[in-house]
Amino acid sequence: MTHAMLKGSNVPLEATAVRAVLRWTPGQGVPDVDASALLLGPDGRVRSDEDFIFYNQPRHPSGKVWRLGKKRDAEGPTDTIQTDLAGVESAVGRILLVASADDVSFEHVRSLRILLYDATVADAEPLAYFDVKPETGEETALICGELYRRGGGWKFRALGEGYSNGLQGLATEFGISVDESEAAAPDASPPLPPEQPTSAVPQQPGYGYPPAATTQQQVQPGYGYPQPGSRPAGPPAYGYPHPQQEPVTAGAPPAYYLQPPAGAGALPDPDFKLPPQGPQFMGR
Repeated sequence: MTHAMLKGSNVPLEATAVRAVLRWTPGQGVPDVDASALLLGPDGRVRSDEDFIFYNQPRHPSGKVWRLGKKRDAEGPTDTIQTDLAGVESAVGRILLVASADDVSFEHVRSLRILLYDATVADAEPLAYFDVKPETGEETALICGELYRRGGGWKFRALGEGYSNGLQGLATEFGISVDESEAAAPDASPPLPPEQPTSAVPQQPGYGYPPAATTQQQVQPGYGYPQPGSRPAGPPAYGYPHPQQEPVTAGAPPAYYLQPPAGAGALPDPDFKLPPQGPQFMGR
């Protein structure tokens, strides 16, 4: 028979191993819920940090309490803690069953329920369930219930006690040493390189076009075209004149026509003709 629990009520357990299943209703804006457990000694505190079972430490060194992890079925997502009650060390008197929502308040979590199953029976009905309702809605961690020793056996009590400072605050209260510098998981994504200004990024010229000239780099001319600027050391490109050292005056012939030597006079008379020569004119 399944016991519907009210806050503060308890039920004896005959099972030697139990599964505590957290279930909630997903939806837009609903955070993921994580299950965890704290094993407490006679003084109501953990004996060491190893007594804290959560997503970064999913199994107790004794092997008797462990986190099964999250699943999703037809009724919604779940996260589960399993406990071998028969094998738990005698120094452990209580095991807290905790829900946390990654620093998101539980007012955003809908229909949170903890269900207790006999882990030795497959597909069994739950032994008990408790609908966990936060008192203020500002809680970011909740003790949903606890397993505790009584008269040589174990019982389960429904609690629903909340903490507004998250899983870290709850764990600290029960003796867990929390390093605040490591409380937040580091971002696994590498930082993006700083964006460079457009003027500092060298641009590649389009195919077939020379790059824009800069003061640091002398641009090479296109194939078959003369080098602008100073007189080149070698001969001019094939089929093109050598650049002039002096400016060309108006009316001067182009550079690829015959030029008079330096210091010479005007060009010869363009109507001047050489006399016929060759053997065909001999003897006439």
